[in-house]
Amino acid sequence: MEDQREVHQDYQSEKMEILKLAQSKRNIISLNTDLEKDMQRIDEANQELLLKIQEKEHEIQKLEIEITQLGDSAKEEEWEKDNFSVLENERALQKLEEKTARLEKKNETLVHSITELQRKLAKKSHKTTKCEQCDLDRAPEELEVKLHQLESSCVDQERKLVKVIEDYTFVVQLCEDQALCIKKYQETLRRIEEELETRFLEKEVSKVLSMESKRRKCEGQNSECTSITEMATWLGKRIFHCLFFIILFLVRLLGYMLLHIIFINPDLLVNTLPKILSRSNLWKLRCFLFPSLTLETEDLLPH
Repeated sequence: MEDQREVHQDYQSEKMEILKLAQSKRNIISLNTDLEKDMQRIDEANQELLLKIQEKEHEIQKLEIEITQLGDSAKEEEWEKDNFSVLENERALQKLEEKTARLEKKNETLVHSITELQRKLAKKSHKTTKCEQCDLDRAPEELEVKLHQLESSCVDQERKLVKVIEDYTFVVQLCEDQALCIKKYQETLRRIEEELETRFLEKEVSKVLSMESKRRKCEGQNSECTSITEMATWLGKRIFHCLFFIILFLVRLLGYMLLHIIFINPDLLVNTLPKILSRSNLWKLRCFLFPSLTLETEDLLPH
């Protein structure tokens, strides 16, 4: 009887251990399934983040292409405007140069005419002196008439000379005024060109700064997305490591428990269960486990 009781107790203890091992196995399987689900969720989140990052990169590329196209069109328009203004200025300068050339030609013609008139006057004065010397023997009345004619012609020529000199001075003043106007116009053109260059440089600098700010924003967004993905991967790895170490710890505990029960203290459950459970619970457990622990030997016994 004592042997049967010991065998019965051993069988019960082994069955309890088997049940505990099965329950621990189920717990481990459920934990593994939960881990797999969490890993799948993390992978899906990572894929969604990657898709969002790719969409943002495509949008950034489109924006850069549009910005470059707008910058090129604006540059072309500015260059056309600048070229048109420069052409107009060159045309105005050409007109002024033509006017100055005409005035210089007029001045040259006036100077030439003045020199010719002076030569003619000198020749006429020389001729008059010769005529006077030749016609001293003539009548005084004719000489007086000729003198009056010569005086009137000299007065007319002097008037013409005065007019020519006045025209010459007027033309010289006009040339000087036009030269001053040309200088002022050239200075204004230089100032306008410098202002246009400075404006163009300021616009280019502002465009470059805006492009750099946009690139920095895009880089910041990309870094944020990469940081989010890195954080998600880091958290997934940490969770996986923690669960892996917990499972290892539980497996080692179960191994130590089995070794302790098998080799050191086989009656551990028999000694600890009465302390933990009440009598009613022990009786219920005994009634539950007794049919599976009894040996069916009725057919083998002799009648």
